[in-house]
Amino acid sequence: MRDSRGLEITAADDEAVRGLDRVMERYTHFAPDTGECLKGVFAADSKMALAHCIKGFFLMLFCVPALVGKAASSSKKARQSVEERGATEREKSHIEALDAWIRGDLRQAISHWEAILARHPHDLLALKLAHYMHFYVNGPKDMQDSIQRVLPAWDEGVEGYAQVVGMHAFALEECGDYAEAERAGRWAAALDPADLWAVHAVAHVMESEDRRREGIDWISAHESQIERANNFSYHLWWHQALFYLGLEDYEAVLSLYDRRIRADRSDEYLDLCNAASLLWRLEEGGVGVGDRWDELADRCEGRIGEHLLIFADTHYMLALAARGRSVAETMIESMERFAQEKVTEGEVAGEVGAALCRAWQYWYCGQRAKTVDILLPIRERISLIGGSHAQRDLFHQLLIRASIEAGRYDIARDLLARRVIEKPRNLWSWRKYAQVLGEVDEGVEAESARRKVEALSATASGGIG
Repeated sequence: MRDSRGLEITAADDEAVRGLDRVMERYTHFAPDTGECLKGVFAADSKMALAHCIKGFFLMLFCVPALVGKAASSSKKARQSVEERGATEREKSHIEALDAWIRGDLRQAISHWEAILARHPHDLLALKLAHYMHFYVNGPKDMQDSIQRVLPAWDEGVEGYAQVVGMHAFALEECGDYAEAERAGRWAAALDPADLWAVHAVAHVMESEDRRREGIDWISAHESQIERANNFSYHLWWHQALFYLGLEDYEAVLSLYDRRIRADRSDEYLDLCNAASLLWRLEEGGVGVGDRWDELADRCEGRIGEHLLIFADTHYMLALAARGRSVAETMIESMERFAQEKVTEGEVAGEVGAALCRAWQYWYCGQRAKTVDILLPIRERISLIGGSHAQRDLFHQLLIRASIEAGRYDIARDLLARRVIEKPRNLWSWRKYAQVLGEVDEGVEAESARRKVEALSATASGGIG
């Protein structure tokens, strides 16, 4: 039998295959009923190999160690099905990718998905998972190449085309091709208004170009679709909060934090990362956040030894350090031990992860010079933790702020001089640049920077909300 994109599926009947099509449709739309749809597939065919494999993938996406064993059980059931029924080479390769992921060999998992795509460019599952893993492991160029290799095989006649264009848009944005990214993202969202990854890609363009009012309007225009999504909706509201933060409308940011971003106190890793990074940015801007750190620190305290995704670990550490939790040191020690393990994220922990966690500890202990000393040598390698430019900017802002407070104005001036060129409409950057130029007695340049701040502030203050 074949799925809606013409790929061969080993299954008991057509009902199970159509159910799997539904799972993929719901998964790529961030639908909260995706898991229930997968249960429906098992009701139709309890031994479907690819369904067991997909269950394993979904469990691994949570980045929770307790679920890795359950993912391994799903892999075992998939292999048992292969022994009993047989399977296509594509299905077997998906199982191999799952096993590599379970072992912590994320690059090998990517290799399996890319090999599948070389033979089956319409495999939306392989494409989506490779996209996710490139995002956290290999970076934007590989993410873009992955999509562009298969894009010629797709058109509007193939189900899921809008989602592929949306993924392409996001990859383009992360590679700095903002104009083409926006064009592709808007097109994908027009083809399928519920394609939130395309909406997300365009939001990233607007964030990167400091088009904050447009960003607010763009997110607001898709509110009805966002409200129907799973916890990815909180990430889109996080983007909305960043737009308001750039306009220095802190009341709107706090409102979004309480009403949208942390409304249900989720403990999923992306939700914790969103919240921790936003609270730090607020406090850096001089905004009191009350006891909001406590709830995050409580949830992160139980995750100090996970290390399934170093990107997440660095944000857990932020929450712990912000509240001075004694387990913060334990987490760093755990990460340093993990760095000795021969797995993909172990390498990342050794390269930058442990250092980034230590930087948060130094920052909250008031040791600004040490914060600079640990961040400065690795600033060009922070991208190894994965995530987007917008997410990782947190660490670059930390380095700049620590440099200023440590009196290392030469470092801050150098970093900010480049930053205002790259982000010429960024109010935060110009404020810091004007401050630093004033400290080093660059009178003419400081005055020019202050005029830029005044112009951007006037733009920001007009019609907020």
